[in-house]
Amino acid sequence: MSQSQRSRVIEIYKKLQYMGREYPGGPEKFRTRCHAAFARNAGETDPQKIEELIKRGEFVIEELKALYSLRKYRAMKRRYYEEE
Repeated sequence: MSQSQRSRVIEIYKKLQYMGREYPGGPEKFRTRCHAAFARNAGETDPQKIEELIKRGEFVIEELKALYSLRKYRAMKRRYYEEE
């Protein structure tokens, strides 16, 4: 693993840990699942496979952003509009 890939993996891990604080299932559950996923792939040495895993991590970050913004939108909608 090159140094740039290593730093990208660490950055993704830190970002996921930070974003997991608001996870609906609880931050501890998210943290343990995230750690297990990274530990499962810790021994990977193929640069192409590492790039695929980095892209998957970036995808998960984008999905979490979408989940959180949808949750905020629904909360605002409930606050300002009556239920039909």
